[in-house]
Amino acid sequence: MNKILLEKALEEIINSTNLNTLEETRIKYLGKSGIITTEMKQLGSMEPEQRKEAGQNINLTKKKIEASLAERKSELEAESINQQLQTEAVDISLPGRRKKTGSIHPISKASMELSEIFAAQGYQVKEGPNIEDDWYNFTALNIDENHPARQMHDTFYMNQENMLLRTHTSPIQIRTMKSGKPPFKFIAPGRTYRCDSDVTHSPMFHQIEGLYVDNDVNLGQLKFTITESIKHFFETDNIEFRFRSSFFPFTEPSFEVDIKMPGHNKWLEVLGCGMIHPDVFRNADIDPDTYTGFAFGMGIERFAMLKYGINDLRQFFEGDLRWIRHYSFSASDIPSRLGGLTR
Repeated sequence: MNKILLEKALEEIINSTNLNTLEETRIKYLGKSGIITTEMKQLGSMEPEQRKEAGQNINLTKKKIEASLAERKSELEAESINQQLQTEAVDISLPGRRKKTGSIHPISKASMELSEIFAAQGYQVKEGPNIEDDWYNFTALNIDENHPARQMHDTFYMNQENMLLRTHTSPIQIRTMKSGKPPFKFIAPGRTYRCDSDVTHSPMFHQIEGLYVDNDVNLGQLKFTITESIKHFFETDNIEFRFRSSFFPFTEPSFEVDIKMPGHNKWLEVLGCGMIHPDVFRNADIDPDTYTGFAFGMGIERFAMLKYGINDLRQFFEGDLRWIRHYSFSASDIPSRLGGLTR
């Protein structure tokens, strides 16, 4: 009886064409009122010896049916998934139907554009900690102990001695030079912090500093790098430049760069630069008699304000959704050397 029952059950299981008919077959044989369950209930009326043999046969038949059900269920589920994939296939190259909600902030956009411009000139990107110590942020950059920048009104000092929020990304220059050997050619974008807040200043802002160190690096290379990069960023050659002599502790000679945009009569200061001071080289364990180099630093907010027509720096950080919708860029508008800066 059990052999005939097993053969019939296995045949019905194999012939089940979907999960519903397979479940019906399971209930027919293994359900509460199923054939196997009914036979197990009849064991109590048998003699002990007969009950033992019959029970073993029923249990063996039950296990084989359960194994066959599990195998067929797995096959039918796989078939169902494959059929679903074929009928519900999605062409991922098609544009999305849902409304785009993400966007690129003007600061992020300007930072990416500037990074791509310098990357095209062979500059690598270096990073460093936001919390610095006094030596990397000031001393190694030849900033005197009595310099106003070290005072509490300009710098966010931590409770821990000699620790502070970096006031510029220049410490990355020292860290990178101390950890390697010339030549160096990199930019250091990142957040910086100073005790200042008005229309053109913020307690937290973004900078990109650049450094190029090698044999016989000169002012002509510095001027070319600055002028061509700015022209590329504003996407016009019709820009006037003025390099004014200035003073920075970490460069000698030092310059502030002003530009005059097309259609404007006013000079705008955009960055500081200069040839790296010999003492900075010595603090980074580099021989100033062998190597020369230049450094420059620019505020990303300043460049974004000029390019995108933003008048108040504080608006970058207010989180006004109306402002963000107006000035932000599409999430797919990512600048690249191949695709260009604007699309």
